[in-house]
Amino acid sequence: MSVALRVRGRGLPDGEPVEWWVHDGLLSAEPIANADTAFDGGWIIPGLVDAHCHVGLGPGGATTLDEAVAQAETERDVGALLLRDAGSPVDTRDFDDRDDLPRIIRAGRHLARPKRYMPGLPIDIEDESQLPAAVAEQARWGDGWVKLVGDWIDRGVGDLAPLWSDDVLVAAIAAAHAEGARVTAHVFGEDALPGLINAGIDCIEHGTGITDDVIALMLEHGTALVPTLINIENFPGIAAAAGKYPAYAKHMTDLHATCHQRVGAAFEAGVPIFAGTDAGGMIAHGRIADEVEALTRVGMDPIAALGAASWDARAWLGRPALEHGASADFVCYAADPREPGVLDHPELVVLRGRVYR
Repeated sequence: MSVALRVRGRGLPDGEPVEWWVHDGLLSAEPIANADTAFDGGWIIPGLVDAHCHVGLGPGGATTLDEAVAQAETERDVGALLLRDAGSPVDTRDFDDRDDLPRIIRAGRHLARPKRYMPGLPIDIEDESQLPAAVAEQARWGDGWVKLVGDWIDRGVGDLAPLWSDDVLVAAIAAAHAEGARVTAHVFGEDALPGLINAGIDCIEHGTGITDDVIALMLEHGTALVPTLINIENFPGIAAAAGKYPAYAKHMTDLHATCHQRVGAAFEAGVPIFAGTDAGGMIAHGRIADEVEALTRVGMDPIAALGAASWDARAWLGRPALEHGASADFVCYAADPREPGVLDHPELVVLRGRVYR
């Protein structure tokens, strides 16, 4: 018979005292007799969210399933208990049967044109007219999201360029929506953004090319942004390695230089922004605290930045935060997690009612 737990502290975003009981993996707002006190006197927040996290992808491409498990465990141990896997070449659906791993919302495989993304990762669409059918298939396979590659280097022009025609995007995004799925897209540059947003895309990943006009479009269409700021720090290295393509190298350098200003402008305008690390390729897993800190450096106040990786992100993804009867997925801290250096040192991690320290 499972032992009931009790936790008490201050909750966020309001900072008010909270007290919860945990039994059979669920939260209870009603007292449970003889519960063991597992935490008392600090801060309690809903499990963290990494909204761009590739479980099953490593620096060399697809990982083994054992390596993917280790990635998920790393996320769990820092309190990231809900992951939106924004494209992975590895099928991790069996992880759903494991109580010890974070919950994963999958977007299936990336969809790209041939030779227009990293080799081996996407499903290559030879004829762009096939994109709507491919999107519908990935929508049925995944967990309510589909991932497009919106732009990538076109070696014929030597710079970033869109992959898809505007009319094809309209049909593809409509196909996803008809399946009850949302669509997001990898976009570094400027040119692909208007077509994607006008076609009704739900989210933009990275978004280093957003301008004031694009921000206005995002507000009009309700488009969210996951800027993956700690990954953008790799742009200078990418530019330095692109010697054959000087226009591309300069473009990547310029995007890096203006990224904080552009994302800050999007936040000030009211674009919904959520925290995602892009872990799994050039970024190590377990760095959601670094992404939250980076969001504060573009002008987000600490409570908004933390919400972008917790309660606000959960609402956006349609997952509960802390509420009676919900899964007991939360993180406890001895100090205020809005303070620098606290978020990556949880005192207690609770996933499905099971305690991890």
